[in-house]
Amino acid sequence: MLSFGTDGVRGVANQDLTPELALALGRASARVLGGDAVVIGRDTRRSGPMLEAALAAGYASEGVAVTLLGVVPTPTVAHAAAARGVPGAMISASHNPFPDNGIKLFAPGGRKLADEAEAHLEAELAHLLGSGGGDRPTGAAVGSVEHDDGSAAAAYAATLHQAIGGRSLAGLSAVLDCAHGAASALAPEVLRSAGVEVTVVHAEPDGVNINTDAGSTSPEALQRAVVDHAADLGLALDGDADRLLAIDATGALVDGDHVIAILAIDRQAQGRLPLDTVVATVMSNLGFRQGMARRGISVVDTKVGDRYVLEALARTGAALGGEQSGHVIQADLATTGDGLLTALSLLDVVHRTGRPLGDLAADAMTSLPQVLVNVRLAERDPDLLDHLADDIAAAEARLGDQGRVLVRPSGTEPLIRVMIEAPTAERAEQEAETLAAAVRRLAGA
Repeated sequence: MLSFGTDGVRGVANQDLTPELALALGRASARVLGGDAVVIGRDTRRSGPMLEAALAAGYASEGVAVTLLGVVPTPTVAHAAAARGVPGAMISASHNPFPDNGIKLFAPGGRKLADEAEAHLEAELAHLLGSGGGDRPTGAAVGSVEHDDGSAAAAYAATLHQAIGGRSLAGLSAVLDCAHGAASALAPEVLRSAGVEVTVVHAEPDGVNINTDAGSTSPEALQRAVVDHAADLGLALDGDADRLLAIDATGALVDGDHVIAILAIDRQAQGRLPLDTVVATVMSNLGFRQGMARRGISVVDTKVGDRYVLEALARTGAALGGEQSGHVIQADLATTGDGLLTALSLLDVVHRTGRPLGDLAADAMTSLPQVLVNVRLAERDPDLLDHLADDIAAAEARLGDQGRVLVRPSGTEPLIRVMIEAPTAERAEQEAETLAAAVRRLAGA
């Protein structure tokens, strides 16, 4: 049975994540999260309708009224759950390759589940798979399944323009990469309604091309397109549009660290950065921390995963946080990471300041060379990091205060991620390969 990772359950569709498991998860969610209604969205993967049908059947079999939102970004599901006061589910593997799929669950109010709720769900799921789950409602007590009329997406889109005060962004041009994903129809409309001149790429989903050489995980084509179209900037969403990376006018990548830094500095200048604090994960570049320190902005560190960023934002009262990968959370504007909201916020800074994105990024921070090596494992070994302790300590000693070492398991895939920051790219690559070799030796990978 799949277990919950940092972002719900995820695996190869119809192999790891089966219709039977989706049905049982719908039933377990209905029992654990409660409520008499739920909203369900999905991305553009071919396996989406199959899992949608099974998940909806699970909820309906527990007496829950199901509203299918269709193909929508993850933030649309979160917004609808918040607006309607019901739980939500998004069927998506986000930035993962096409064969994968996943199910993210939102508590009533559109917020990610706490660890305790996930543990309760896992236990109830195991019980249902093992026992059948006992009595079920019959007759009129069986839940209904209906399709949304598009009002959820329209209501979500309306809030996005409100988030930047309804200001026009006329005069800006952008190339938008939709990753053939969930925002392929909605994102161009949202940006154009705000006045942006938009050139759209990778917005023709066919069920199998999501994230393929497109979007935030493969921005190379977008980088070329920005230069070819002489656009002011490029915007790269992922498959479910909860993350965003940007491209400046020269074709250079502007990652999540830079985006958060730009937004933090702008918010501080407007008096909209509570506690002069941002939240970031341990994967954020050392240069991000140095850039924030120069501005008198504190950084709260969390484990990798936007759920941990959300928890830290709630705990500290900060309003802005996120990940280098492009998950950006503005807790005063949304309950989850939102690529479209981030895009509009970034465009708004560029428009109001009259400064090119590249200049804003360069002023905000300077990244140290960072190398990330992923080592795929045959199976997860919870003791592997303990066995690597001496190798990690040796790398940290060699780098001293001029760099940083981070070795961690992926929350969504059977990988060990080795990340090194160092004064030069060559040094970072050398240290990363040394540690990666140690991982392979110990894991038999």
